[in-house]
Amino acid sequence: MTHMITTDPMLQHAPSDYIGGSFRRLEEHGAGAVVESRDPADPDRVVWRAATALAHVDDAVQAAHDALPAWRRLPIAERVEILRRWQQLTRERADALAGLITDEMGKTLAESRFEAKALADKVDITLDPISLGRIADYQVPVGASRTGDCRFRPHGVMAVIGPFNFPAHLPNGHFVPALLLGNTVVLKPSEKTPGVGQALAELMHETGLPRGVFNVVQGGPATASRLVGHDGIDGILFTGSWPVGRRILEANLDRPGRIVALEMGGSNPAVVMPSADLKQAVVECVRAGFATSGQRCTCTRRVIVHRAVADRFVPLLCKAASTLLVGPGRASEPVFMGPVVSAAAADAVLRAQERLVASGARILLESSRLDRPGHFVTPGIAQVERFEPERDEEVFGPLVQLAVVDELDEAIEQANASRYGLAASVFTADDAEWDAFFDRVRAGCINRNTGTAGASSKLPFGGLGHSGNHRPAAAFSVDYCAFPVASMVETSRDVSVPAGMLWDENW
Repeated sequence: MTHMITTDPMLQHAPSDYIGGSFRRLEEHGAGAVVESRDPADPDRVVWRAATALAHVDDAVQAAHDALPAWRRLPIAERVEILRRWQQLTRERADALAGLITDEMGKTLAESRFEAKALADKVDITLDPISLGRIADYQVPVGASRTGDCRFRPHGVMAVIGPFNFPAHLPNGHFVPALLLGNTVVLKPSEKTPGVGQALAELMHETGLPRGVFNVVQGGPATASRLVGHDGIDGILFTGSWPVGRRILEANLDRPGRIVALEMGGSNPAVVMPSADLKQAVVECVRAGFATSGQRCTCTRRVIVHRAVADRFVPLLCKAASTLLVGPGRASEPVFMGPVVSAAAADAVLRAQERLVASGARILLESSRLDRPGHFVTPGIAQVERFEPERDEEVFGPLVQLAVVDELDEAIEQANASRYGLAASVFTADDAEWDAFFDRVRAGCINRNTGTAGASSKLPFGGLGHSGNHRPAAAFSVDYCAFPVASMVETSRDVSVPAGMLWDENW
């Protein structure tokens, strides 16, 4: 089997790590754990395969450490110039990158193109004066002859741990602001999408970025564990699941000075009130529930509908979901859902459905595998009596739960019946209901009359509880990429001798 990926022209190198400005080829059969991605729509097709090299983590961290002094001292205008080259390259290669995203994780080409386009957009969002204004140096008077300065410094070497569902956009959302503010980066892509991670390295190499400023190491849990526990890093920017985020926190309990920004999962509620436009509510709940085959952290997992409209809303929800077209992401006809990323992901959805049935849920629309090659799973909807936080789980696939309530207070209580707190939506024409929902629902992204999935990068993005640790990304990502340093500068030489100190001017 050849190392070269002939069906994806995006990649120009054999499977490699990228360290200190050079591509280090990884052998197909080696001592390290093998990372392999296969096309979820055609599992017989290997997209990327190599045996990883755990020692490369140490080399990448050292390369980033060596490059840090010169990079952080480089005038910010020169760092901006490099990021503008990155922006241009990602625009030029967006279609090729989109094809690789679809081939490796399965989402439709339309979604992949939207993701690929977001890479260039992130540069503009990062450079927006509103974003940079929050970390702008400032000076204030603190006395008659004394000024106070606040200036921001980069943390240093930042480890970026990427997810599979947005394998280009979400790591890009971390490392663009990190690089702008003078940090160096070691990226560990998801082991499910290593090809996209290598594509990011190849594009960054073309910018002419100084050696060692940006590095990529491939691998699975062992690689991630070595990187996030490495003594040579200064920060961890993570997107992924709560269990992995918890392990990252555990590995860094004795490092309180290390910045750790966690963007994790969600069990996101959508509440439908009697005043809602039912067509709007149905369309948005279905879109948000099953976008990216249910593999977005912001997907609607729980629909909470008022009993006054349940008899009309629920059949429409099931009917609309049943019409979604499921097929290969590269299909010529319009397809709403591609496959889930792996056979294991498909199994997890169906096992979760079985657990719901065992606990008393009623299946309104059954999720099942399509009778064709590939990891295709159809949309499912299960009605439960109530949501309970202790039984709440994030099912990362096309399975939505539904509950019926009698009043707004109960709807809000049920919306909060989760350990997560990423996104929430309410469908209502009543301003008072919206105000109450916004005031009392625990989530970092709260929407009205639009679904939970589809956050804007021009706004902060993050959650509470098991969804995040108050380090929102998107427009606020610059905030966790630098820290403030305070200075007081005395301009007068007329020092006051404090009471209790003896001083003789003849000394």
